[in-house]
Parts: sequence; C-alpha cells; structure tokens
Amino acid sequence: MAFPVDQVGKAFSLPFPDKSTLGTIQVMPSTSSTESYLRSNLRFNFTVNLLDGGLFGFAFGFASFITIIPLFVSQMTDSALLIGLIPAIHGAGWQFPQLLTAGWVSRSRRYKPLVLWTTIHERLPFFGLALVAWFLPGMETRLALTLIYLLLIWQGFGGGLTANAWTSMISKIMPDELHGTFFGAQSAAFSGLEGFAAILAGLTLDRLDGPLDFTLCFLAASLALVISYGFLAMTREPSSDPRIPEPGSARFLSQASRILRQNRNFNIFLGARSLAQFAGMGFSFYIIYNVWHFGISEVTAGTMTGVFLLATILSSMLMGRLADRWSPRLVMGIGLMAASVSAAIACLAPSSAWFYPALALASMGFVAIWTISIPLSVRFGNASDRPYYIGLANTMVAPATILAPILGGWLADTAGFQATFLVSLTSGLVTAVLLIFALKDPPAGGFPLTSISQRISLE
Repeated sequence: MAFPVDQVGKAFSLPFPDKSTLGTIQVMPSTSSTESYLRSNLRFNFTVNLLDGGLFGFAFGFASFITIIPLFVSQMTDSALLIGLIPAIHGAGWQFPQLLTAGWVSRSRRYKPLVLWTTIHERLPFFGLALVAWFLPGMETRLALTLIYLLLIWQGFGGGLTANAWTSMISKIMPDELHGTFFGAQSAAFSGLEGFAAILAGLTLDRLDGPLDFTLCFLAASLALVISYGFLAMTREPSSDPRIPEPGSARFLSQASRILRQNRNFNIFLGARSLAQFAGMGFSFYIIYNVWHFGISEVTAGTMTGVFLLATILSSMLMGRLADRWSPRLVMGIGLMAASVSAAIACLAPSSAWFYPALALASMGFVAIWTISIPLSVRFGNASDRPYYIGLANTMVAPATILAPILGGWLADTAGFQATFLVSLTSGLVTAVLLIFALKDPPAGGFPLTSISQRISLE
C-alpha cells in the first residue's frame, strides 16, 4: 500500500517562525559570562533534561515502535513489510529534515524556543493513535491503517524538525567532555522508564480486551509526553553571540557542499552510519519472529522488551562514559561488533530463550547506532557550523534508515527471517571495521567549556 507522504507534509507543514515568535532573548555580555552562566546552571540543566528523556522513554514504553505499535498493526495485517515500515518511518522522520533546518538553527542565538515549538509535533500524534485504537472496532481496516501510518509520518517528521535544534541546544549547554556521559545517562533514563512502561503495557494488553487495551497504552504515552514537555521547557539556555550569516539558501548550499567536498573523514563517518542502519535492521523483527515462530505470549514479549531495555540502561551508562574517556568512534565500533554477534545468535536460535542474550547484545548495537553516534557527530563541527554537521550526519543517512527495515521486511517475507538476520550480521562487521580502522577521531570543537567539568561535580 502506498501512503501519500507528500500530502502529509502539506497538511502538517510548519512555517518557520519569525523573531517575534522566539521569545525573549537573554543577552550575555561576553563569552566568559556565558561560560559562567552555563557553569552555574550545569547541574540544573543536566537534571531537567534527564527527566525529559526519562519521561519520553516512559511514553515510548507504552507506544514502542519496535513492540507495541507493531503488535497493534499486526491485528490488521500480517505483512512483515508493512510492519517493518513502522521503525523506518520513525527513524527516517527523525533524520531526514535535519539538514533542511540547519540554516534556520545556525542563525538562532537561542535554540530552546525552536525546540519547544517543533517538539509539539512529535508528541500530539500519540493522542491520534489513542483515538484510532478506540474507534478501531467500527473502522474499515484500510482506513485504520492509513490513519495509523499518517500519524506515524507526522510524529516522525515532528521529531526530525526538532532534532537539530535539540542536539545543538544540548551540545551548547553541556561541555564537550560530558557529551557522551550526558547522552548515555539520558539514554539510560529513557530505557529504564521505557522498560518499566513496557512491562505495564504487556500486562495491560494481556488483561484488557480491545479497544480499551491499546487505547490506554497510547493515552498513557500521551500523558507522559505532556509532563516531559514541562521539564524540557525548564532548560536554562543563554543567548549566543550575535551572528551575521549569509542569506539562508546561500549559506545552506555553500556550507553543506564545502563539508562534503573537503572533509573526507566525515564522509567515512557518513558511510559507516549508513551501513549501521542495516546492522540494526534485524532488531525490530526479534519480537515479531518470536511471536510468529515460537508462539510466545504478550507477557513474554513484554518481558523480552524489558530485558532489552534493562541491558540498554547498562550499555548506555557504560558506553557513554567510555566514549568520553576513550573515543566515541572506538565505542561505536565495539557496539557494532556486539550487534553482529546478536544477529548470529538470532540466526541460529533453536528456541525463544536464545533471544535473551541476543537482545542484551542488540542493546549495545542500539546504543552505538542511536546514542554514541550523537557525541561523535557533534565533534566534527564548532559552535557556528555544528548544525550543518548534525544535519548532514542525519539527513544523508536517512535513505539507509528508510531502506534497511523495508529490505529486512522484504527478506523476511521472501527468504525468511534468518536472511534478514544474516544481512544484519554482515553489515555490523563491515561497519565495525570502518569505525575502528578507517575513521579517525575528529577533534572536539564546540563551546570552550573545558573548565566547567573541572570545577563542577555532577556526583
């Protein structure tokens, strides 16, 4: 089934705000005062953004793109290809718009107003999913699937509109040497509350009948995102120094083309990130494979998700800290090797029990692909051109993010799930080799806040 993505973009298109919509700008008189402001608010910003991420994870536990939403859609179709589109839409929606917003973000003296304005569009669609779930018994299947995928596209692109400004904001308010630690800690908080919510979601689906079961899951996700938004809004961000950039379109084209022409090391990183999407494409099929092949219950599916998320908590904290102490490049490579081992176990698994270690290792690959890649990507840019590197690091990878799960679903339909897992295994090994032996560590070039981590303890 083809879905009118272009019409969705028109229906939910967002005009870029003018200066009057961006709120009051707090002007800091000098770089030293900016550093002093960030230093005095580091603990507060760390905490409120940790809570934002944790509650976002709680929401995703009730509306997981890997388990809950695929289970919801599987009531209406048995197509692995359609189910594989669910994480593809989410991932591509997050990545594709980021380069398109790079010029807008780079001209901003404060990122927070942009984040608060755009993130609404990655939160509202969950209310829509709750409505579809409630009215599903009286709805025609094709209409229900169309509405679901339209809502997923809206949610994905809402995340993509937010992502560049959010990443730039976090990179600004956190010192360079705490990027890995923060993103790892936030990912751990996300996964911890997501795992708890996933268990609650599994019990809800097991004990309640439709349409109340999925409706309550999506409503719980919506409520958590409202509270999460409140913590995000508490972030304290000073204004950056005034900039007089080139006109938007000229700067957009010149900066992006300059980076791709001159930075060979960054191009290797783009290639590795693209291949990494194929290394992780098998993860989203683990639970469905166990449901269809081994006949596991919904409670067991929820428990497996909890195991994956518990392992992700530990992997996020450990790998995030090691990324700061060693190298995000090396830690990402180790994570991709773990993803390959996970896929090998999935290929050979004679029972569902084998998927517990496979999921634990998959968590390391997941953290490498989606968490450790962030502090690695922001190292390529300084404060002025960082939004372009962030945008390129995501938008250029979006085609692979779209193709990987579609390829995985097609292979599962035509050649079996083992074929999907085998491609993941091979892609993970090639990506690990690129990261460890071909890519060089870029120098950290962001806000000069080294002194912050020396003077402020987060303990």
